[in-house]
Amino acid sequence: MRLDTPRHRATPFGARRAALVGVFAASLLLSACAGIVPMTPAEDANNPLCAEVIVRLGDVADLSKRETNAQATGAWGDPASVLLTCGLEAPAPTTLPCISVNGVDWIMDEAQKPLYIFTTYGRTPAVQVALDSGAVSGSTVLTDLALPVSTIPQERACTALADTLAF
Repeated sequence: MRLDTPRHRATPFGARRAALVGVFAASLLLSACAGIVPMTPAEDANNPLCAEVIVRLGDVADLSKRETNAQATGAWGDPASVLLTCGLEAPAPTTLPCISVNGVDWIMDEAQKPLYIFTTYGRTPAVQVALDSGAVSGSTVLTDLALPVSTIPQERACTALADTLAF
């Protein structure tokens, strides 16, 4: 699997997704030989709400939590197959699929299969999770992260286009 050559498509997360793919690829390469997973903090990583999320993180999808070198981040697996970053700008409405897992809405971007990127919707700051679907189940990861992520108050919820149309 090649994570270092992203396919591009127009989305509100294009630049952030490309950077995340690079970080994910680097962490896969480096995590096999080092204990600390290299990551980059988000712009609002020092937000106290991110600290609330990070202190509640435990093992995810039966993968052990790893140490990272960036504030408001988390990683799991050896090599790292799940990466979490808190402190992102809340995403605007999008046409990407939105799923709700245990009360947390996630925008799902599968443009980089088998790398899936999930970003919380309706919570500020946003949390983003990148995972290798060949190594771990997305639904299990999101279920395990729902409780820590839900400490960030929900301001909006996903809606279907059909829900917003008046007939």
